[in-house]
Amino acid sequence: MAAGEIVAGILAPHPPHLVYAENPPQNEPSAECGWEVLRWGYERLRKKLDAMDYDVLVVHSPHWKTTVGHHFLGVPHFKSISVDPVFPNLFRYHYELDVDVGLAEAICAGAKSAGLVTQMMRNPDFRVDYGTIISCHLLNPAWDKPIVGISSSRAYYYYNNEVGDREMLALGEATRQAVEASGKKAVLIASNSLSHRHFTEEPEVPEDMRNEHIYHHGQYLWDMRMLKLMKEGKSQQLMDEMPDFIEQSVSECKEGCLSWLMGALQMPSYPAEVYAYGSVIGTGNAIVEWDPKSAEVSA
Repeated sequence: MAAGEIVAGILAPHPPHLVYAENPPQNEPSAECGWEVLRWGYERLRKKLDAMDYDVLVVHSPHWKTTVGHHFLGVPHFKSISVDPVFPNLFRYHYELDVDVGLAEAICAGAKSAGLVTQMMRNPDFRVDYGTIISCHLLNPAWDKPIVGISSSRAYYYYNNEVGDREMLALGEATRQAVEASGKKAVLIASNSLSHRHFTEEPEVPEDMRNEHIYHHGQYLWDMRMLKLMKEGKSQQLMDEMPDFIEQSVSECKEGCLSWLMGALQMPSYPAEVYAYGSVIGTGNAIVEWDPKSAEVSA
């Protein structure tokens, strides 16, 4: 069997507003327009993914929060409705998806062997979190690829940012090893925003773009710094600064998704491609891709 590989790593933020504005048939609310810069960025990235040969989407989500350890979806098929608890007026999405249980089990076992606390989630009535649903929809609205869903552990909260990052780097390495052993081609998805301080009141018309701007200029400066490091291929420096970035910008990176991705990609030294950056309810959101093939071209 040929070795598997990670064919792309993607930072894919999950504001429900982006699905709402697209008006897909699965979502009950309808919108007039909105957040075009981010939505068009996703459109461009989808075109690239559609032309790629890959077997599975592996997604780490901030909104499947597990108190003890790292959990993995372990049921072959899910069908239900996902409702955003903050924006039920925007996101009531009827989903149906398949899970690559074999790969999920392999990552779970590999992470356990590396000393992490892990658990397979076997409840067939489990409601898949909206972060997973939104990022997967925005990257593959056809839902014709199975997924592996990974939870967000509480290491950052119970200990500190440095401990959280170490855990996520180890989980990323276990993910890479399991993908390579599987013989499959995987797209890895870190489903999180960058800066994450947001407004607490919604405008009467949610898609009224007059109200959309970054919450605080300091957040914006931090986001631009981190994106610059990504574009320059300075992943180790990005990780060195991650604890401060998390604190200073109230970053959703505190859930570990981006650190997991950096671990799985083995601290890429090649430039990332930024497809879009924009604000949703004051948060900073970037759509970014790391293409391992670009490292081969530049070598």
